[in-house]
Amino acid sequence: MSAPGDFDFLVGEWEVAHRRRTRFLDPDSDWEEFGATSRCGRLFDGAANIDEMTVPAQGWKGLTLRLRDRATGRWSLYWSSTRSGRLFPPVTGEFMDGRGEFLGDDTHEGRDVRVRFVWSGISRDTARWEQAFSVDGGATWLTNWVMLFTRLPPEVGAASGAAGRDGWVPEPRAV
Repeated sequence: MSAPGDFDFLVGEWEVAHRRRTRFLDPDSDWEEFGATSRCGRLFDGAANIDEMTVPAQGWKGLTLRLRDRATGRWSLYWSSTRSGRLFPPVTGEFMDGRGEFLGDDTHEGRDVRVRFVWSGISRDTARWEQAFSVDGGATWLTNWVMLFTRLPPEVGAASGAAGRDGWVPEPRAV
């Protein structure tokens, strides 16, 4: 069952390898690969967190806000980027047996899509995130974006200027 602290693994500085379809709804689409860095901070005693991802080669930044609903125990994940400046509809879900699955509804290029985020392969220094879309209500899924997270050593994150930027310091977490 999900609990506060489910996303504590993500707190800190990360190098992120992206692999993304150039056309999200086309199974024959080419894939593009690019790198990024991410930093995540813990809020509300682990019942929330926020991360900022910097993608220099493509000239944009992304942000995810994650909130745990105390009544249901489920998480809501909200995404935005500098490309749109809007908050996308949330995906909601929970962790079970070390895997987090989160579902929601959105539109892509004028089509209604069911969206699925999956967190897996979670360890102290690695994690995997993937996004898939379904145009048939979840009967079939097309994975269109995968991110592989590798934790940066503390001295690398600090040397990059990412740690503590703008006076923001992640809430401490238990190790």
